[in-house]
Amino acid sequence: MAFGWIDEQAELRARAGLVRTLRPRPADSPLLDLASNDYLGLARHPEVTEGAARAARDWGGGSTGSRLVTGTTELHTELERELADFCGFEAALVFSSGYAANLAAVTALAPHGSLIVSDAGNHASLIDGCRLARATTQVVAHAEPDAVRKALAGHEGTAITVSDTVFSVDGDAAPLTALAEACREHGAGLVVDDAHGLGVLGDGGRGAPHAAGIAGAGDVVATVTLSKSLGSQGGAVLGPARVVDHLVNAARTFIFDTGLAPAAAGAALSALRLLRREPERAARARAVAGELHERLTAAGLEAVRPDAAVVSVRAPSPEDAVNWAARCRVAGLAVGCFRPPSVPDGISRLRLTARADLTGQQIERAARLIGETRP
Repeated sequence: MAFGWIDEQAELRARAGLVRTLRPRPADSPLLDLASNDYLGLARHPEVTEGAARAARDWGGGSTGSRLVTGTTELHTELERELADFCGFEAALVFSSGYAANLAAVTALAPHGSLIVSDAGNHASLIDGCRLARATTQVVAHAEPDAVRKALAGHEGTAITVSDTVFSVDGDAAPLTALAEACREHGAGLVVDDAHGLGVLGDGGRGAPHAAGIAGAGDVVATVTLSKSLGSQGGAVLGPARVVDHLVNAARTFIFDTGLAPAAAGAALSALRLLRREPERAARARAVAGELHERLTAAGLEAVRPDAAVVSVRAPSPEDAVNWAARCRVAGLAVGCFRPPSVPDGISRLRLTARADLTGQQIERAARLIGETRP
């Protein structure tokens, strides 16, 4: 029977406690949200939603085609200019998602015969980029510049190193300066995914590459998402102009994908301008993360010290993580739940988002509820 094997896979997932289900949320949820990636609390900000509405009124509900046909509006190019300027890069190219941006950067910058050195803790989009690329991929130990250096030393020819700047599972930061040095020793490029750094790290939220002093370097490319700190949707690749020109001509997820909807571009641009005016939002997100971590560890929970806005709390098992998150929801708190295969080390966790708009009372309540509902 066609697709009969799916039933066997479903049974195996159920036995392992790894069944995933969709949970549609209402427009006005009563839950205290520590599950989303809305780090700066901008997704519902009046300026951001008005930016989306204005763009939809001016440009329509969709971009109408791929970027190279009709899918590039003046709004897209305006967003690209301002993103590049804000983050300290020469040029930017907007995609329909951060996932598509990562696929583009990795596949287009790693031709046949080249080497990709990939951190073991990288996001699935970088991993999939490595799988789709025609290069050879070597996975190295997590956040270990010497492991990168050793991998590059064993290869002659074109090479890139790919890494998250802030890893999405535990929220720890990559040693970007050391990684850049290791790459330069061997003439390799560095491609970093700053999805969880933009809006949180760096001067006024300019991102982890800016904070590390490598933004704008000729051998560094960064990808970002517009769906986290900027409260919208979409992604972008930032880097030297010649790299961006190459992606326009070679990246399949740019050439063949429909352009980002104007409403999303308008929302992201409005959020970016708001962040320029209110740079303190970035510091507030980091402060909230630090307070959450302090309260959770004081309660005896095993929480990883955050380098940005992600706070990870370890659970005994996948089933415990699922049940823990469910008990939090019943108590009025939404938290993320990471289980295999989403976690590279096989350890299940609650994943908490430290939002800049959380009050001290909400932080205290969240930590208390997580402690009270622990397995």
